[in-house]
Amino acid sequence: MQQSFWQQTSTDAAARPAAVESPLAERALVEAPLAEPPLVEPGVRINPRLKPELVLLGQQQTPLIVIDDLVENLPQLLAYAAVQNFQQDRDSYYPGVRALLPRTYVKAVLDALYPLLYQQYQLAANLRLTPKDIYFSLINQKPETLLPLQRLPHFDTPSNYYFALLHYLAPEPHGGTGFFRHLPTGYERIDAANQQHYFASAQQYLDKQGVPAAAYCDGTDGHYQLYQAVPYRQNRLVIYPGNLLHSSLVKPELDISSDASSGRLTANIFIEFVPRPAKFAAK
Repeated sequence: MQQSFWQQTSTDAAARPAAVESPLAERALVEAPLAEPPLVEPGVRINPRLKPELVLLGQQQTPLIVIDDLVENLPQLLAYAAVQNFQQDRDSYYPGVRALLPRTYVKAVLDALYPLLYQQYQLAANLRLTPKDIYFSLINQKPETLLPLQRLPHFDTPSNYYFALLHYLAPEPHGGTGFFRHLPTGYERIDAANQQHYFASAQQYLDKQGVPAAAYCDGTDGHYQLYQAVPYRQNRLVIYPGNLLHSSLVKPELDISSDASSGRLTANIFIEFVPRPAKFAAK
């Protein structure tokens, strides 16, 4: 029997390495060593006057957080990114190249924002923040080479406690990020309870209508509705649950490049809130 491509993992979740456990989870320190860093990691200064904006997405009113002017010394971070060794991400369906983020940046961002995450997403105190993946990312895959899964909105994992922190680093203009509703089911978020139904329904639609043409999804069609778009703005951070159906709204003429100085450069931090060990949860 032919395997449905819905039996594969979603775009950003495929074959990820194990979680980076922090000895001081409350402070979100990332202790995993980076392999042969070619440059001293930059000091990162978070803007002390941040003004988070809360957006309630779709019919489910899922909170999304937008923070402009996140980093005060962005040129240092861009200079660091410019000399990194970006490589194809062969362990996922991400249509581009990636390089590890500096730990100084990850620590500064998470230290500044973890209280906001607990508050806005009403996370229980017995859950601790665990960084999962930390990347610079550049989209470099041409539309005509995209696999079927890469032409559709995706979700990162079905976990309700998994979040993406997406930091737009390059100057505008570039394509932003879109959030989609699956029209046959009405689903906006995919979790353990509805995942199999979503896969089955989406496969049924594709069996009847065929896979979409080789192009990035950037709007509404008969299968998915684009109900919210977050524009790309340099130094803007967007935070959202990873089980939302979403996609980069790629503008091929502007975004497709392996050059960190001209491409759609982003910093991507993926985190998950997991139960604390019993010995800590009781305190």
